[in-house]
Amino acid sequence: MYSKILIATDGSLTADRAVERGLDIAASLGSAAVLLTVASEAKAKTVLDRTLADHSNRNQPIETASESGDPASVILDVSEEIGADLIVVGNKGMQGPRRFFLSSIPNKVAHHAKCAVLIVKTT
Repeated sequence: MYSKILIATDGSLTADRAVERGLDIAASLGSAAVLLTVASEAKAKTVLDRTLADHSNRNQPIETASESGDPASVILDVSEEIGADLIVVGNKGMQGPRRFFLSSIPNKVAHHAKCAVLIVKTT
């Protein structure tokens, strides 16, 4: 059904719920899981290292990727580059004033993706 699943995270607690769901789906289907964060190199390393450590008890390989730029555009570009057939994102990102900007990310991804998109209700 889905052979490669792209899971986007910004490192927030709400995004962690989407990561959990995406990894569960990948494990149940035997799909490859690619964890993506869109941030500066230092921030991306911190987010990916912490997220991998949080899921180190899983017996499943998890690839990682990071890019900088507009989050929705990067998610869409990376999904095409890696041949993802499912993108998993949370419905909310960071909290505070940035939440209004970030909530547009799942909307843009859902409307422009060339594959299936799962928007996980995280709040």
